[in-house]
Parts: sequence; structure tokens; C-alpha cells
Amino acid sequence: MATLSSKPGLRYSVSDWATNNKQISHTAENKRNVSHEIRQEGRALRNETTSKTNWDEYDSTRRLSDRINDVTRWKENLKACAQQLDAEMDALTLSKEETERALAATLLPLEVTAECLNLREGRRGMELVCDPVEAELKKEVEVIDGAQRILQQCIDQAFEQLCRLQEARQQLTIDLQDKIEALDVDMSCLSLTIRSPEISLKPNPTRVPPGSTTPQQWEQFSRYNITRAKEEMQASVQIRENNNVQNDLQFNTAQRMTVEFALRKRTHHEEQAYHEMQWQLKTTQEEIAELEKDICHLEEDMQAKTAPLKLVHTRLENRIKRPGMDLCRDEVNSTTAIILHSLQSLKQHEAQMMEDLSRKQDALSLEQRSNQTRQCLTLGVQTEGLPSAVVPLTNSSGRHKLDLA
Repeated sequence: MATLSSKPGLRYSVSDWATNNKQISHTAENKRNVSHEIRQEGRALRNETTSKTNWDEYDSTRRLSDRINDVTRWKENLKACAQQLDAEMDALTLSKEETERALAATLLPLEVTAECLNLREGRRGMELVCDPVEAELKKEVEVIDGAQRILQQCIDQAFEQLCRLQEARQQLTIDLQDKIEALDVDMSCLSLTIRSPEISLKPNPTRVPPGSTTPQQWEQFSRYNITRAKEEMQASVQIRENNNVQNDLQFNTAQRMTVEFALRKRTHHEEQAYHEMQWQLKTTQEEIAELEKDICHLEEDMQAKTAPLKLVHTRLENRIKRPGMDLCRDEVNSTTAIILHSLQSLKQHEAQMMEDLSRKQDALSLEQRSNQTRQCLTLGVQTEGLPSAVVPLTNSSGRHKLDLA
């Protein structure tokens, strides 16, 4: 009888085997379910990240476009403000140049007035009077000096304001240039897409660069530049409105006309006095001539009556010996003495009138020279507006500047 061999080891029952197969199937099914869930979550995450990436890209593009619009708007505001500032600078420069021309135009009237005062100092004797002409000439010097101070002050204010406007314009230029460069960068960024060849990964792209500002600071900076420029333009307009050159010119013209009227009036009075003195001198000279004729006739009579005169002289000499109150002057000696004294008085008065007439003639000549000197002011008013070089007027002493006391 043959024997059966058997393997050593544990033997499982059919139920254990079936249970094991069922467990393996269940485990495989669970793993497949987990894998399916993971796959679904992965797909959902992929869809979500794709959507979020697309949205973020769209939102970034929109924000970049809005930023470009903001930068463009501020750039246009800065550009318009810069143009207004340039126009105001040109207007203030023209006003300053006009004021400088007005200041240069006061040099000739001042020298003419000083020359007239210097000429009138040449009067002599009683002709050296403090008349209304001198008072008006000195007033004209004060008016011109005051106008020169005001005009110089306006020029200084305009120059300082131009410096401030230039500073504000430079700040606007810097800000505008920065806006243009930033706009170019943003426009370049806006033109990039995911298929652009220029894109690449960058190290630490989210870093904050030094010197960066917040949007509020950025907007406040541009607003401050525009506000400052407008304030400086307003101040410039105020300076131009206060710089009224025409009023000063009209006031100077009015004073010049007053001086000329007083000078013409004084010249007329001196001409009258001169003619009157000429008539008085002529009359006096005629009287002197008549008196000299009478004296000559008396001398002839005295020569013809020498013998009687000797008799008279002898009698007069003898009568000197009369004592006491009986010693009196006779009529002949008194008459002769009176005639000689009258002649000497007339001669002396003639010399005085001749001297006074000479002084009046000199004073009249000086007044006429003053009138001729001031004619250049009238010619200057007629040719006003034409460019001409200001030639310093040389006075009678050869100097160009006078110290007026």
C-alpha cells in the first residue's frame, strides 16, 4: 500500500480563502476610490488655478491700464500747467523788459532837468531868485527819482518772480519727464502677453525697491507741483497788474508839462523886465545927454563970463571973511553943486542899470538855453516807441552827473 506525502505548513480553509479574496477586492476598490477623488481634486485645482490665473492676468492688465490712464491724465495736467507757466513767464518777461525800457527812458529827462538847474545857477545878482521854475524843476527831479525807485523795485520783483517761476517750471519738467518714462514702461508692460518672447522668470520679482512711494504720495507730489505752479503764476499776474508803467509815464509827462509852462511863463516875465530895463536905460541915457548938453552950455557961459566970474569969486572969497551967522552960502555955488551932484547920481544909476541889464540878458539867455535843452524831451515823446540808444547829456561844465543840493 502506497503512502501520500504532504507539505508541511498551515492550511487555510475555504472560508478563509474567500474572506481574503473579498478583503483584497475591497481594498483595491477603496484605493481606486481614493485615487478617483484625488484625480477629481487635481482636475478641480487645475481648473481653479487656470481660472484664477486668467482672472489675475485680466485684473493685472486692467489695473495696469487704469494706471496708464492715471499717469496719462496727470501727464496731461502737468503738460497743460507747464504751458500756462511758460506763457506767464513770457508775459512777465515782456513786462520786465517794458519796465526796463521805461527806466532807461527816465535817464535823459533826469539829466535834462539837472542840466537846466545847473544852467540856472549861472544867473547873477538879483536874477538869482528862487522862482517857481526852480521849484518845479526840483520837484521834477524828485518825481523822476521816485519813478526810478518804483520801476527798479518792479524790475527786482519781476526778476525774483521769474526765478521762482523757473524753479516751479523745472520741477514740473522733472515730474513730467518721470511721468513720460513711467508711461513708456507701463505701455511696454501692457503690450506683453504669455506668448511674448521677452518674458522670463525673475529672481524675487515682488521685492520693494528703495525709494518707492505709495499711490497717495505719488498723487500728492504731482498735485503739489501743479498747485505751487498756479500760486506762482497768480503772484506773477499780481506783479504785472501792479507794474503800471503808463501811470508813471503820464505822471512824469504831467510834471514835465508843468515845468515847461512855468519856464515859458518865467521867460516871458524876464523878457518883459528886459525890455522895460532897455527902455529905462534909453530914457536915462537921453536924460544924461540932455544934462551933458546943459553942462556944456553952462561951461561955455562960464568961459564967456570969466571976468564976471572972477569978480564973483573975489566977492565970494571976500565974503568968506564974514563973521558969525552972516557967513552963508550964496545961490551960485548951491546951484552949481546941485547940478554936479545930479550928474554924478545919474551916471551912477546908469552904471547900475547897465549891470542889471547885463544880468537880465544873461538870465534870459540861460532860460532860452533851458528851453532849447528841454526840446529833446519833446522830441523824445514824439519818437517814443522807436528803439534808440540813450546818449548821456553833457552839461555846460562838461560833466555827465550832477550833485543836486
